[in-house]
Amino acid sequence: MYFDPKEFVIIENMTKGRILQVNESTITVIHQNEIDYVSLIDMTASFKEGTGLIGKWISNKNTLEYLGVWEKINSPDFNYPEFGVIGQDAGINRFIMSVGQWVDRTKAFGMLVKAGRYGGTYAHKDIAFHFAMWLSPEFQIYLINEFQRLKDEENNRLKLGWSLQRMLAKVNYQIHTDAIKANLIPKEITKQQANFVYANEADLLNVALFGIAAKEWRDSNPDKSGNIRDYATLEQLVVLSNLESINALLIGQNLPQNERLIQLNKVAIAQMKSLTESRAMKKLK
Repeated sequence: MYFDPKEFVIIENMTKGRILQVNESTITVIHQNEIDYVSLIDMTASFKEGTGLIGKWISNKNTLEYLGVWEKINSPDFNYPEFGVIGQDAGINRFIMSVGQWVDRTKAFGMLVKAGRYGGTYAHKDIAFHFAMWLSPEFQIYLINEFQRLKDEENNRLKLGWSLQRMLAKVNYQIHTDAIKANLIPKEITKQQANFVYANEADLLNVALFGIAAKEWRDSNPDKSGNIRDYATLEQLVVLSNLESINALLIGQNLPQNERLIQLNKVAIAQMKSLTESRAMKKLK
C-alpha cells in the first residue's frame, strides 16, 4: 500500500470529533475524560482485511504484553491479576481476545468500546500508534505526523484565543483606568501618586480573581518574568476583562473599595465556575 503525503489533510467535525484524513482512511479522534482516543475501526478502512485486523492484533501475545505494561504505568485501577490469567492463555491456538473482553476483564482505560450514534472501538493515541505500526510502519509514520499536525493547530488556536483575550483585557483596562481617573484621583496630585491609585485598583482585581496581589505573586515566583496576568488561563482572562468593566461601573457608583472587592470576588467565583464547566470553552481548548 502506498501513501501519498500530499493527500493528507485535517478536517474539523465538532459533532463527531476531530478527523484525520490519512489517504483512503478517515480517522476519527474523540476527546473523553481529557484524553484523545483514536478510532481503530477507521484505521483499518484502507486495509483489505478490514476490522478483523483488530481482533488479530489484540489476540497477539506481544500486543497483550504491551497493553499490560501501558495500563500498569497509566492506570491505577488496572486488574493486574486478571492480566496474568490472560497472559497464560495467550499464544495457544484457541485463544481469542476482543477489545470489549480486554476492557471488561482488566478494567483497562486505554481503550474504549462505544455504542450509539458515534460508536466504535477507540484507543489512546499511544495504543493507536502501536496498532498502526502493526498494520504498516508507513501508515504509522503518516498517522503520527497528521495527529501531531492536528495538535499543533489546536495549540495555535488556543494561543490565538489567549492573545486576543489578553488584548481585550488591556482594552478594558483603559475603561477601568478612565473610571479611576474620573472618580478616585483628586486634582493636582503627582504622577507617582496617581500611579499608586491605578496600581492599587489593579491589585483589587488581582485579589478578587487570583486571590493574591501583584507583589505577593512576584515574591512567591522569583524565577518567573512578567506579572501574574501573563500566566493567566483563558478563562481567567475572560473574567478579568469582565471585572474591569464591572469595577469601572462600581467606581462610578461611588462604592468604597472594600465593598467593591467583595462584589468583584463573588462575580469572579461565579464566572470562573461557569466558564470551567462550559462546553464551548472546552471545545476551544
